[in-house]
Amino acid sequence: MATIYHVTTAAAWDEAREKGRYESPSLAAEGFIHCSTDGQQVKGVLERYFGGKTGLVKLVIDTEKLTSPFIYEWSPSTADTFPHVYGPINLDAVTDVIAIGMP
Repeated sequence: MATIYHVTTAAAWDEAREKGRYESPSLAAEGFIHCSTDGQQVKGVLERYFGGKTGLVKLVIDTEKLTSPFIYEWSPSTADTFPHVYGPINLDAVTDVIAIGMP
């Protein structure tokens, strides 16, 4: 099982549970949901995009259970490869939801 991660708000996750699937704003804007492969990538995402924000959670996603395709793509801005999910994330692919405590 390959595991990837996605940072979002607890409110967005609650909304996803009501809808039966998770969709981030980037899905509509860019065509995919940004994810990370490990703790180091998640840390960088938190620093770049979520500084000072509270009420965050990290979705732990089993890629074998995803019904939407995902691929690893190069990000020139960070010089790293990140997984992108090209469609909604089905709830049964999310194996854990971890609250993120920000310093």
